[in-house]
Amino acid sequence: MISIKTDKEIEYMREVGHLNYLTREYIKSIVVPGITTLEVDQKAEEFIRKNGGIPSFKNYGGFPGSICISINEEVVHGIPGNRVIKNGDIVSIDVGVKLHGYHSDAAETFGVGDISKSKAYLIKHTEASLYAGLKEIKAGAKLGNCSARIQSYAEKHHLGVVRELVGHGVGRELHEDPDVPNYGKYGSGLTLKAGMTLAVEPMLTSGKRYIYCLSDDWTIVTQDKKPSAHFEHTIVVTDDGYEILTGE
Repeated sequence: MISIKTDKEIEYMREVGHLNYLTREYIKSIVVPGITTLEVDQKAEEFIRKNGGIPSFKNYGGFPGSICISINEEVVHGIPGNRVIKNGDIVSIDVGVKLHGYHSDAAETFGVGDISKSKAYLIKHTEASLYAGLKEIKAGAKLGNCSARIQSYAEKHHLGVVRELVGHGVGRELHEDPDVPNYGKYGSGLTLKAGMTLAVEPMLTSGKRYIYCLSDDWTIVTQDKKPSAHFEHTIVVTDDGYEILTGE
């Protein structure tokens, strides 16, 4: 069932979305070569709780971390641990925050130190694919328009589109209806309505789109070991477009 948020609920989601933004900015400020993903996770959890929030991912479905940290060929759901972040890595952080009973969900990928041109290209165009899709969001439009635009942008720039993982509704629950694929046919899917809140999140690869899950039952990696990038915003559908709730 798809929920339409009231003005009050959207205000709550703006607040938790802003805390998500602040958390991501804080994380980027502390990620340097030599830090472990566990150290990043612990500092992120401390930051979220200090500001009145709860890490949405902590123990969600048994996930042990407070945030997901995925490096290079890891697509999503990287478990924080003893891995040391190095110069030249690209790091995807996926952050979920709960406040006032509502969740926000957002992700971004950034380089650490000096990264290769191919990794920079991947990051640039994965983020751009998100905004290409978001341009199709407005009340009365088909959800598939967003999905199709993400796919067409990615493929135009010779990037693989992960299909097994999709965006989703978000609100009182971390994952709500509907699914938001990053591929599809223009003019297909449900009709968007003002007040829908969605997490739109393209996951693209430098190589083939194929993925698999590691033995930890969480970490998703590319089959060909090529780098992957991930960008995500929680947005609310409006009559004439959308509003990003996890931006500045």
